Amino acid sequence: MMHELNADAARRTMQVYLVMGSVNTTQDPVEVLRQAIAGGITLFQFREKGTGALVGEARLALAWRLREVCSQHGIPFIVNDDVELAVAVEADGVHVGQEDADAALVRARIGAGRMLGVSAHSVEEARRAMQAGADYLGVGPMYPTRSKADAHAVLGAAGILELRAAGIAVPVVGIGGITPDTTAAVMAAGADGVAVISAIAGAADVRAATAQFAAAVRGMLA
Repeated sequence: MMHELNADAARRTMQVYLVMGSVNTTQDPVEVLRQAIAGGITLFQFREKGTGALVGEARLALAWRLREVCSQHGIPFIVNDDVELAVAVEADGVHVGQEDADAALVRARIGAGRMLGVSAHSVEEARRAMQAGADYLGVGPMYPTRSKADAHAVLGAAGILELRAAGIAVPVVGIGGITPDTTAAVMAAGADGVAVISAIAGAADVRAATAQFAAAVRGMLA
């Protein structure tokens, strides 16, 4: 688990977290990932969900291609809500939402050597996730977002402030509608990083867009 690692190193991993599947970009997802790595992402999640998402062998093949790019550059590779796929491609971890597989069961399946991320929208959900063995929390939406059809009501940065005030100390990433201009507010609330989908995956210049997020995060950590 990440809590077995150096705490500072674990938090650095969370700084700029790209979440992407083939439906989130009109470009080649592999090239988007390469450009995002060049721009400064520190963590990647393969989330192949939504209308038009790949299935079966095509999904597995894309996962392997993305996983190989991450391996080449030392970027941890997380799979969204699919333990079997995560094991098949030797992923570094799994992320689950509140409506996905039970976090405790996922932890039991993946063991202590892989990361477990859990989406949380309240202090109660955060505490349950930690009890289940979560290494980090994805908290949001911070702002209105169109990237997820099943997005919850907007929490805002106040949602992270509430978690920190309640003593939730695990690494936290804010997600949902975050831009480089709003990154500072999310970080100031107590986040260790920002998770981004369309603002990077859908950008005309992926590397430049990623670099803006990376600079905004670094500016708050300086």
